[in-house]
Amino acid sequence: MQFSVQVMMAFYWQRAVLLLSLAAAISVTADMKLDCRPDFVSLVWTKSRPQAEPSLIRLGNCPPTSVSAEEAVFNVGLNDCHFRRMVTGDQLVYTNDLTYIPSSDSHMPAFSLPVVCAYERPVDWYPPMYDPVLFDTYGQGELVFHMELMNDDFSGPAPSTAFPLGSLIPIMASVEHKSHQPLLLLLEECVATTTPELQPENHLFPIITNKGCLVDSKGTRSKFEQRQKSSEIHLSLQAFKFALGEEVFIHCKLLAWDPSGLDRSKKACHYVKDHGWELLDNPSYSSLCDCCDSSCTSRRTRSIASGKHGIAHNAVLGPLTITDWNA
Repeated sequence: MQFSVQVMMAFYWQRAVLLLSLAAAISVTADMKLDCRPDFVSLVWTKSRPQAEPSLIRLGNCPPTSVSAEEAVFNVGLNDCHFRRMVTGDQLVYTNDLTYIPSSDSHMPAFSLPVVCAYERPVDWYPPMYDPVLFDTYGQGELVFHMELMNDDFSGPAPSTAFPLGSLIPIMASVEHKSHQPLLLLLEECVATTTPELQPENHLFPIITNKGCLVDSKGTRSKFEQRQKSSEIHLSLQAFKFALGEEVFIHCKLLAWDPSGLDRSKKACHYVKDHGWELLDNPSYSSLCDCCDSSCTSRRTRSIASGKHGIAHNAVLGPLTITDWNA
């Protein structure tokens, strides 16, 4: 099972509900109509402030789909506009902000409204890494996987396991391949949670999903760093608000793979502002990352048939703590 939005939404769409922040409930009721659908959001903002200009309304980073003198209408996918996703208890929750930034000559103040869609999580749903996928190994000798917190320049272990909110958390994963042919290490899936073992009731914060897409890089400073070795991968992860002040564990599925066998289901992609999704190992083939906003289907059968085999390994990093600057 993947963190595929399309798959998850097929389960949850019939029970979609809108959750409103108590502080903004009156404004949202007066200004905004939100319809949470299986895989997209329909939102209508109605002008209730005389000086507001509907064309300046934004949903996340998206302009309106259509505009009139009195309304701004958005029909957007949940993979677009920097929606944030979190699995919390029995719900899959998508959050965003509807914002208004006035022009320089306007006396209308800026404002922001919360946009939240929650979908019921099925009773029998469990985290994807409860179902590890193992591939056939090739070559001789055993593979040894490592994952650890590093210092700022990745030259040694981290001096502390506490990271201020918004700072970068350097993470290195590696594989020792000994007598194997050279292998490329990929991070196929990563989630953060508050327990060292994934449980069905866990609250999850997605970091890497969809076969190697660093979804947390959309709207943050998170990114893959340039490789030093094919058998290592360096991740700079921006410290997030999830489980602030609590112990956090990062669960990842590591994949050791043939360096020449990259495809839509075997890749490392991060989002570059004003550019889009970029493939870490060869940006000229970044089209492999185009599926990061939809579904990156597995081509395991084709890969095995072509003789390109590898092995996956589940790793847990932690505990670490994210601290509030203001605490």
